[in-house]
Amino acid sequence: MDRIVTPQPATYENVRSMIYRINRKYPFVNCTVCGRSLAGRAIFVLSAGNLCDPVLIVAGVHGSEWLTTLASLTFFENVCRSVCARDELRGVCYYNLLKSRGIVVVPCLNPDGVQISIMGEQGAGSYSELVREVSGGMTSEWKANAGGVDLNHNFNAGWEELRREEIEAGILSAAPTRYGGERPESEPETAALVSLTRRVCPRHVIALHSQGEEIFWRYGEAVPERSERMANTFSAVSGFSLVDNAGMYSHGGYKDWFIKEFRRPGFTIEMGKGKNPLPLSDFKQAYPPVEEILAASTIM
Repeated sequence: MDRIVTPQPATYENVRSMIYRINRKYPFVNCTVCGRSLAGRAIFVLSAGNLCDPVLIVAGVHGSEWLTTLASLTFFENVCRSVCARDELRGVCYYNLLKSRGIVVVPCLNPDGVQISIMGEQGAGSYSELVREVSGGMTSEWKANAGGVDLNHNFNAGWEELRREEIEAGILSAAPTRYGGERPESEPETAALVSLTRRVCPRHVIALHSQGEEIFWRYGEAVPERSERMANTFSAVSGFSLVDNAGMYSHGGYKDWFIKEFRRPGFTIEMGKGKNPLPLSDFKQAYPPVEEILAASTIM
């Protein structure tokens, strides 16, 4: 069976094409748009199974971490292939599982940021001048959206404290990374994911990032039921280390907001090792442990 998702730069055009082809090929897949990016690009959502009890997987939060978009799409396609073949993926029979459980995937929350990281300032559309000024022409490591807001600093979880830390670090306005915006959920991408999450009400969420081969699983003092057991399982199947939030990684992230808002488990998974953007050649080695985690997440 020919593969739809192949290792290739995760430009908006490539990702959109792969999503449409998956949707056409597998009749049990739903494809929707949960919002639009600052530059007007669609934020796609793929889903399958019983959506009364889904896991929500989010990738492409940071522009330069676009290997995560390929990882989420590869996993979703592999699940679809498993359903059609009625065989197992990482020990899970999805033909049976999806009768009672669901999977919702946002392959690329930040399509503008990914486009900027891969294509340069022209990927920002009408925001290209801002990106040029802020980046100084060095766009490959761009993490923010087209307006220079780091989406993983823009969620309403300790945002005020995080903003104080940003100011102390001299991050006062639009930047390639670590600027949390003027207020929580100020960005259309963040607002779209918050709205989707509230609508879907997942039992837990996974946010894919790179790099470090690490798992962040706590936020604040309250630890949701199942969180520690799930974190230990993810670590065991992947070999990734369990770490705690620290410094500017302590607040403002999607999994932080989810844990605070829903009191359910949320995880940030850092795939691969090296310097972002990880090269496409790293994908073959970096993906398998991520698939182990994602497969485990669908049955827990």
